[in-house]
Amino acid sequence: MKLLILNGPNLNLLGKREPEIYGLETFEDYFRKLQLKYKNVELDYFQSNSEGAIIDKLHEVGFSYDGIVLNAGAYTHTSVAIADAISGITTPVVEVHISNVHQRETFRHHSFLSAVCKGVILGFGLKSYDLGVESFL
Repeated sequence: MKLLILNGPNLNLLGKREPEIYGLETFEDYFRKLQLKYKNVELDYFQSNSEGAIIDKLHEVGFSYDGIVLNAGAYTHTSVAIADAISGITTPVVEVHISNVHQRETFRHHSFLSAVCKGVILGFGLKSYDLGVESFL
């Protein structure tokens, strides 16, 4: 099984950014733990602050991987283009969020991606990624 974890804008700042919401661990450190935990899964990781790079990565892997765990960050609430990219590929996508976006600012309550994703996992901290991976097993 081959899965991609795809992170959007500002998630490169995990461990530094708003630790009261996102925690103190970098995603790179957490990703190594995921790789150790899911040894039977080939896990790849990509992060970009650029909407176009996220779309390009979806296109690149969207016909050959078994699944994509996507935290599109703020693009979740703004990007019809990422939603269209998800609709255009055959690889299933699970939307994840570290925080419970429904307990945050009102603009975060709407996702353009949820309707085109296999499922949505939110509010479990970095464990949301574990749950995303497990949804494909």
